[in-house]
Amino acid sequence: MLRIAMERKPAVLLVEDDADERELLAQLLESHGLQVEMAYDFDSAVTVLNERPLDAVLTDLRLGRQQGGLDICEAAQRISPGLPVIVVTGHGSLDAAVDAIRKGAYDFLAKPVDAQLLRVVVDRAVNHQRVLTELKRLREQEPTKHPETLLGQCQPMLRVYDLIERVANTPASVIVSGESGTGKELIAQALHVVSGRTGRFLAINCGAVNANLLESELFGHEKGAFTGAARSRAGLIVDANLGTLFLDEIGEMPEEMQVKLLRVLQERKVRPVGSSSEISFDVRVIAATHRDLESEIEAGRFREDLYYRLNVVQIHLPPLRLRGNDVLLLANRFVAEAATRLGREVTGITTEAAKLLLAYDWPGNVRQLQNCVERAVTLSRFSQLTPEDLPDKVTGYVPARATDGLEIDPEHVQPLEVVERLYIERVLHIAAGNKSLAARLLGLDRRTLYRKLDAYEENTPVEVVRREPHAGNSVR
Repeated sequence: MLRIAMERKPAVLLVEDDADERELLAQLLESHGLQVEMAYDFDSAVTVLNERPLDAVLTDLRLGRQQGGLDICEAAQRISPGLPVIVVTGHGSLDAAVDAIRKGAYDFLAKPVDAQLLRVVVDRAVNHQRVLTELKRLREQEPTKHPETLLGQCQPMLRVYDLIERVANTPASVIVSGESGTGKELIAQALHVVSGRTGRFLAINCGAVNANLLESELFGHEKGAFTGAARSRAGLIVDANLGTLFLDEIGEMPEEMQVKLLRVLQERKVRPVGSSSEISFDVRVIAATHRDLESEIEAGRFREDLYYRLNVVQIHLPPLRLRGNDVLLLANRFVAEAATRLGREVTGITTEAAKLLLAYDWPGNVRQLQNCVERAVTLSRFSQLTPEDLPDKVTGYVPARATDGLEIDPEHVQPLEVVERLYIERVLHIAAGNKSLAARLLGLDRRTLYRKLDAYEENTPVEVVRREPHAGNSVR
């Protein structure tokens, strides 16, 4: 199923006049994690439609001599526009299917109903309704109370907001971690804004400047200190006094600069290149990295003492693939921004396009989503983005599951250690190789995960026996 946040079980109205079939269908739906409301005729179905929110309707086409499934389709569209109605009949024909679709049916199933097909169709209908509901909510919601540069309502982002509020007005150094494109600089800017510091917010990418130039950029230099130093210049640390200095991609900083930076942060004094005097400063330092710094320390590429000096508080930004409905929240904002900037009359996203955006795993995170939406707005011929406006990699994406490759078969049950290894390796892939993130997702401490991975490397690759799934049961 798509990554739709569900505060309650999906609710399905089942309308069937045959008591035995009604009970059997209800059991199948409930076994799939659905909440089932039952009705036996048109009037009782309308009562349920009026009384509670539903995610889908499953109705028999013929309900004795009373009003039937087509009448329920019309009533559902009148009471809850867009609510998907699946029509089931033992009198399957093309004419019946066409009539049902004309009356607003979402899908059509013929008896005997295959249990697996029923699950697929109901899943699709429930997700369709949830996407419609989410899109409507996003259009109607009030502006976020968080800093305007940030957007997100998933639990991981709510924890990020909580950390920002708790640490912002302290002088504590912060490391913002997360994959490339997750918005680490936005977090640093939000910390600066909420902190109320009166100085400037200045940023530098530590991986984009060579070691000699990086020292001058950070610490400043005196006139004539090196070739090309035609005048004295204050460094970013002094320029950011009483403000915030953001050190992006701190994991890329050359080791010799790590030593010098550590001393400066410890003494809170900086000596410009070529100068004999030191300058005191009051700067809040925020560092960011897409690397697993603890792994970098173990590999000897990052100084442990600098890590602990910077890592008083760590704020981890979740990858977009783990942020659920935030994908739509962000996409709607990007649509509005791109439409204004490009002068296009695009106001939203169709349901089918929204489903594709939710299903995709966004390896480039928020930055990739923004690029995708801007491209779609540029190409769109309608007032809302459609699947045709999205890149092929989004429309053709097939979601992978953490349990792919594991078939539970009573004749060949996999050993627990094999299942565990495959699952850990899959979660590590989802975490893009970040072992610290994978450990958090798995609920393990990092050293335990490392021990398991080391053990896997010493053993031969596992072989999983795959078997053809058994045919599903049918409701007759």
